[in-house]
Amino acid sequence: MKVLIVLTSHDRLGDTGNKTGFWLEELAAPYYRLKEAGAELVLASPQGGEPPLDPNSGAPDAQTDATRRFEADPEATAALRSTVRLDSVSADDFDAVFYPGGHGPLWDLAEDQNSIRLIQDVLRAGKPVALVCHAPGVLRHVTDPAGSPLVRGKRVTGFTNSEEAAVQLTEVVPFLVEDELKSLGGDYSQGPDWSSYVLRDGLLITGQNPASSAAAADDLVALLGERSA
Repeated sequence: MKVLIVLTSHDRLGDTGNKTGFWLEELAAPYYRLKEAGAELVLASPQGGEPPLDPNSGAPDAQTDATRRFEADPEATAALRSTVRLDSVSADDFDAVFYPGGHGPLWDLAEDQNSIRLIQDVLRAGKPVALVCHAPGVLRHVTDPAGSPLVRGKRVTGFTNSEEAAVQLTEVVPFLVEDELKSLGGDYSQGPDWSSYVLRDGLLITGQNPASSAAAADDLVALLGERSA
């Protein structure tokens, strides 16, 4: 079992002068859930190399057992420092793809043609894709074989408008994940803010927020197990 993890390369939080990137918990928790299930992991990003970490995700109040384990893990940190370029990977080489969030993906991965093509190729090959928190926003230009929005009619979730308001970035982000998924015809639903909430519709798995990361990875492992049974 080989899983590709796709991270953002974008580090600017709009015009605020602050930094953004990927959210550490959304990488760390799935990283270990997938590793412990026997997956071989490859990390990728649009620019390759070390992707930007949202500094807020490394703050003491955002730390978890998984983030502390990741930061102390030489193998994990080495993999993070040397992600492969997204344009160098092929859907044929992987059994599944996982997208951690953070605000960065809203700027780069949501518009990245290599990411769009990868998701389409993976799903059309009958393989699953999981995305958490802001990462479901990268589906905004992904289409099904008929050319319709991929999420149309699908049960999906992602970072809520109320969660975005709570972090005071509603006017900073290029689009709101909840609004975008709804506008594309997704059957959007949510759980309580900051609690784990994951939906699976066919080969598509979406998680609402950082707390949903581990559960989304568990669902991906279960789906891969069903496919190999």
